[in-house]
Amino acid sequence: MQIELKKGDISHRKAMQQIVDYKNEPGNGYGNSLLCFMQLFIVSNGGRTLYFANNKNQHFAFNADEQFLPVYEFADIDNKKINGLYDFTEKFLTKCTLGEMISKYMVLVESEQKLLVMRPYQVYAVKAIVDCIHQNRGNGYIWHTTGSGKTLTSFKASTLLKDNPDIEKCLFVVDRKDLDRQTREEFNKFQEGSVEENTNTETLVRRLLSTDYADKVIVTTIQKLGLALDGTYKKNYKERLEPLSGKRMVFIFDECHRSQFGENHKAIKEFFPNAQLFGFTGTPIFSENATYQIREGEEASYKTTEDIFQKRLHAYTITHAIDDRNVLKFHIDYFKGKGTHQAKPGEQIAQQAVVEAILDKHNAATNSRRFNAALATASINNAIEYYQLFKEIQIQRQAEDPNFEPLNIACVFSPPAEGNKDIQQIQEDLVQEKEDNKQNPEEKKAALKLIIDDYNKQYGSNHSINEFDLYYQDVQRRIKDQKYANKDYPHKNKIDITIVVDMLLTGFDSKYLNTLYVDKNLKYHGLIQAFSRTNRVLNDTKPYGNILDFRSQQEAVNTAIALFSGEDNGKAKEIWLVDPAPVVIDKYKQAVEKLGIFMQEHNLVNEPQEVYNLKGDAARIAFVKNFKEVQRLKTQLDQYTDIDEEQQAQIEAILPKETLQEFRSSYIETAKQLREIQQKEGDQAPPEIQQLDFEFVLFASAVIDYEYIMSLIADSTQKKPSKQKMTKAQVISLLSANANLMDEQEDLTEYINSLDWNSGQDEDTLRKGYDTFVVEKNEKELAAIAHQHGLQTEELKAFVEKIMNRMIFDGEKLTDLLAPLELSWKERRVKELALMADLVPQLKKLAQGREISGLAAYE
Repeated sequence: MQIELKKGDISHRKAMQQIVDYKNEPGNGYGNSLLCFMQLFIVSNGGRTLYFANNKNQHFAFNADEQFLPVYEFADIDNKKINGLYDFTEKFLTKCTLGEMISKYMVLVESEQKLLVMRPYQVYAVKAIVDCIHQNRGNGYIWHTTGSGKTLTSFKASTLLKDNPDIEKCLFVVDRKDLDRQTREEFNKFQEGSVEENTNTETLVRRLLSTDYADKVIVTTIQKLGLALDGTYKKNYKERLEPLSGKRMVFIFDECHRSQFGENHKAIKEFFPNAQLFGFTGTPIFSENATYQIREGEEASYKTTEDIFQKRLHAYTITHAIDDRNVLKFHIDYFKGKGTHQAKPGEQIAQQAVVEAILDKHNAATNSRRFNAALATASINNAIEYYQLFKEIQIQRQAEDPNFEPLNIACVFSPPAEGNKDIQQIQEDLVQEKEDNKQNPEEKKAALKLIIDDYNKQYGSNHSINEFDLYYQDVQRRIKDQKYANKDYPHKNKIDITIVVDMLLTGFDSKYLNTLYVDKNLKYHGLIQAFSRTNRVLNDTKPYGNILDFRSQQEAVNTAIALFSGEDNGKAKEIWLVDPAPVVIDKYKQAVEKLGIFMQEHNLVNEPQEVYNLKGDAARIAFVKNFKEVQRLKTQLDQYTDIDEEQQAQIEAILPKETLQEFRSSYIETAKQLREIQQKEGDQAPPEIQQLDFEFVLFASAVIDYEYIMSLIADSTQKKPSKQKMTKAQVISLLSANANLMDEQEDLTEYINSLDWNSGQDEDTLRKGYDTFVVEKNEKELAAIAHQHGLQTEELKAFVEKIMNRMIFDGEKLTDLLAPLELSWKERRVKELALMADLVPQLKKLAQGREISGLAAYE
């Protein structure tokens, strides 16, 4: 463990980046001494203390694709933050607590070579379960909100129980086959081979009877467990399990409030009288939300979570999680439509109006398709109707507007089971789909076949309704594939909107799904579970989870917030929901005015080009901080779906689009200059520059990438009229205003300047021309480096090619390259450093953001 004490305010991002940079410096010993076994870093300025796990460099990205592992604040059992250094030292750094944290509560994700440290609330939950078992104090439940890492908590509880000799078996029980697979994969990610697949109930029974240590922790579905304990079942598993009946068993249930849970709970308690049952839930069942509708006019009741599990062992509610930024707030747009008629709560509006609204708002809601969305519908018939409508309306829009880019629409709902055990198991908790499939099943099958056929044509796959589970898995994978940039994984392979009924509204996680369109009545835990699909934290390009509700369910939302907020429901609404648009517009206006006052204080007009006249680093730092806040608020406003034309005009008047773009260029240029000082001077740089956090991710565009720029040049150089025609200077200005093109900006700008703007070249010619331009430029630069250091150009080129082919820097090959110079070892070391100082920037440019293993020592 290493403790870093800092002066002044700490940006968690910057604190982490500085330590990562420090680790990379040659001579600091992180790669070749005991320091490479460092597990934990702690950073404090006295008043605020943060900690995070040590990891390999690939888990930290601070560029325009910003992504890094979590930073933690310590808290007590009630989630009260312990930030002061002295309090933190007293609670966290005592020998026992620190020893436990490092030995018990850190997890290696083997498949990703990643070290995780558990969050305080996860540690308290694990301790509560382990203590309850140690003292044999009955059952209990953990209320940890959706998205807070329940799988990691349950994995750690299970593995600690593995070494308890008093416990015969620990079963982690999920309620659907897809969650069984997902949980098993998660457990095996934490520790390879920690749980095996139970292909059927026979396998489950065999593993329950096994004395093998590897079979002590078992992940299974509640359906398989139910069959194993069913005395009337023909294979009579129950009789075979009789020797276990008196043993101490532990059952941990994921999302422990499902409709079928009550019957299975009774069977478990009767057969295993000495068993202890623990439940994890993000949305407990209270008396207020205990009833649910089976079908129109027919209701049933869940048992409350407390009825089944006796007592709450620990709570970490969605209010806590949002407050901690472990999950995001929600922006809810209650759709009003264009007419004067106001829909009543729960009332359905015309499906065509819904589709038109989604097509109009989707780009804004998803930050120009950087993210994707789901559409929750009220029935299978509705889902089919919506799927058809999207097809028809998008074809119509394409005919009317050649520039319209259609959305990729997928649809998934379970087919009629017809005796298929896998489908029956999937449908156990899909109440609406199960009922819907009883009416006209052949029609639904035919519709799903057509949907799957369309899917196969779109994505080049070969799925069929007979292997529905494989289709369902592929849909989930494609939703998650949104994480890849379009240049690496073209948009045609991705899903923009997935139409669902019950599926994917519980248990499915993707950081790149940020929007839920709702055309079904939701309430209580169903509402919270569905909304929570959108609020996983990524970075500042995703400021909140977006909900566009077409059923005017404001009252249902307020009721759910009050019920699931935990103790402090007075402030819950304020914590859960983002500020309405007028409030953020006002904040945006104030931020722009503050920027204007700052420029005036430096005797400059509030214009983008005047930024280059700021004198001294202190003024440039102040500009970076001021304009970063302007851009943060603009990013939030860009994703609001309920901004009307008047508000849009107001936003434009505050800072016109072209002026904003030019300010972004000035920001990126200024930030690059300051970043260069950070990188060159390191610890010797002034503290205020060291602490500066540029957040380039706020200035990255999902639309303006390499492909877009090439298309724009092609349109702009045509002699015929074009909608997107721009001058050379305008294209270069657009290019310089987006952080995701920072590394290519210099080359692209030079290439654009070299073009004849009236030549009328097509995209393909331009791309080939740019590739040739870059190759020739790199060769000239390598030739200049070779000449400067007395090397043969061809040998240096071959040396660089080998590095790029393997993405590995080999120090021995560098020695071979310099051998013809016949230098002494001291002279060779000096020459190596001088050569690498020139070569590293070249290699990094060629790598385009990918890591070259072994190069860090020379950076």
